[in-house]
Amino acid sequence: MAELKTRWLGLTLRTPFVVGASPLGDDIGKLQALVEAGAGAVVLHSLFEEQLALEQMAAHRHFDAHIDMDAEARSFLPGSDVFSLGVDRYLGHLRKVRQSVDVPVLASLNGVTPGGWVEYARLLDEAGADGIELNLYEVITDPALSGAAVEARQLDVVRSVVKAVERPVSVKLSPFYASVPGFAQQLVEAGAAGVVVFNRFWQPDVNADTLDVDRSLVTSTSAELPLRLHALALLHGRIDIGLSVTGGVHTGIDAAKAILCGAQSVQMVSALLEHGASRLKGVVDELDWWLNEKGYASVDQARGVLSLQNAPNPHALERVNYMKMLQGWMPRR
Repeated sequence: MAELKTRWLGLTLRTPFVVGASPLGDDIGKLQALVEAGAGAVVLHSLFEEQLALEQMAAHRHFDAHIDMDAEARSFLPGSDVFSLGVDRYLGHLRKVRQSVDVPVLASLNGVTPGGWVEYARLLDEAGADGIELNLYEVITDPALSGAAVEARQLDVVRSVVKAVERPVSVKLSPFYASVPGFAQQLVEAGAAGVVVFNRFWQPDVNADTLDVDRSLVTSTSAELPLRLHALALLHGRIDIGLSVTGGVHTGIDAAKAILCGAQSVQMVSALLEHGASRLKGVVDELDWWLNEKGYASVDQARGVLSLQNAPNPHALERVNYMKMLQGWMPRR
């Protein structure tokens, strides 16, 4: 057998496979089965700042309304400021998961305001998360807001969170940056330990019959992987930051491709949602088979073999590949 152990965000993982942020993290029994099948780490579902704020506001209105109805109520109804809602459930679940599995457990945070990011990141850190994944999901609707301004705001968030916590911070990126390598380098300077490429945006479709929004969830396929491979190959060896991939990994060969391009860890969600722990076991076995078949004694030996770090002119190489793909296109029979 090949050595599947890997290092990611300063953490030692028994395999490069990570259960990505998703509903999978809500069921401790399923997580235990996935760890038994070969998962090297777990990322819990995202804690959304807006959701917590709404829950807290609703509770505040409920308690404060009753207090103001009767002067005597203030003697037996506590004020809303003594309640900490929403986040407590997440923190409690995080502690239970850490006690139930023997692999690193990361928390995921999807915030809006710098203050909110820092407050909740600190709570997650104190609750014992082995790392924090910041999900920079932001859909810009204001045409007056420039890309540079958005990136500056996001970098401020990362700096603030890194300063507030002791655990490693990884940033889940979207592919929609003018320069992914440039932004990744700025994340390094901001103190981030890793990046995850790329976030899958659950964008609603449009139902042309009912003239309504269709919010059906569409899981990933292996066809989404090349975009991630391209980013990994650009970043590996050129930007000093831990690399993880998410979106499009469904087989051991998919994982091998990501590792060849530089991934230290491989996050899976869709395949596990659809097929469970048995699929993960098969994927781990397939990666092990592939490594042995190609003569690699470990994932470390295979990592980055197909990255661009040794190309004398990566830009020129990218242009040549682009032209060759266009010129070589033929319709499928």
